[in-house]
Amino acid sequence: MSEIVVSAEWVADRLDEVRIVDVRDAWEFEGIGHVPGAVNAPFDSFRADAHAAEDGADDGDETAAGTSGAGDDQGMLPGADVFADLMSEAGIDGDDRIVAYDDTHGVFAARFLVTAELYGHPRDRLHLLDGDFSAWRLDHETTSETAEFAPSDYEVDPPAETPLVGIEEVAAATEDDDTVVVDTREAWEFEEGHIPGAVRLDWRELVDDETRGLKPREEIEAILDERGITPDRRVVLYCNTARRISHTYTVLRHLGYPDLAFYEGSLTEWKAAGRELATGE
Repeated sequence: MSEIVVSAEWVADRLDEVRIVDVRDAWEFEGIGHVPGAVNAPFDSFRADAHAAEDGADDGDETAAGTSGAGDDQGMLPGADVFADLMSEAGIDGDDRIVAYDDTHGVFAARFLVTAELYGHPRDRLHLLDGDFSAWRLDHETTSETAEFAPSDYEVDPPAETPLVGIEEVAAATEDDDTVVVDTREAWEFEEGHIPGAVRLDWRELVDDETRGLKPREEIEAILDERGITPDRRVVLYCNTARRISHTYTVLRHLGYPDLAFYEGSLTEWKAAGRELATGE
């Protein structure tokens, strides 16, 4: 298991070595308090205002969906310049080790981490706080004071190899026995319409509602195995707008899955392109 999803104790032992990003709203960051040294990057600050497939920037083909790097025309990605400005204003450098957290079981924080990875931040320096802000508050000090950092000159440099896949690759994956296409939405959403051949795995099934962190590894592996989501297969992930798959992607990386594909366009693009939908369980 890789050290991607980390405990509050892990973070506490490294407060002077990591940059901490709180993706909650500003009023929560300031009014409720936050992890000492954290900077605030609310979810909307690293999320496009509209999905590319609905905004006319994405026509559903392979080029628009993108398979060679993160671009301004894909899904809900904010755009390279927007993300670079966000990181620069936060004083984050391109080689900083980052821990992100939220108060929603990690799904919004995971989206930040995936966005950073797609824009070229070293993936081995990106971590998710297990149990979200609740885990930190349970045993550690919080603060309402805002840490100040000098602006950096953050540069986006999308990697040559990326987990991003486009609509044609997803369509082909549904016919490949060595690949499993995974829908991370809720049961009712899946039943209303999903990509043909997909299996359902609600992202929350991997989370313990009481601790707000991940379930024990053995329990997670049993859930995944029952759905046929195993490390020997390529795993293609989608939801509606690539938020929920960010959490599942992060968890599977944490478990050491070697071949993960991230469909940024997700079902929003699939439907906009007029592709077939299956219904029912």
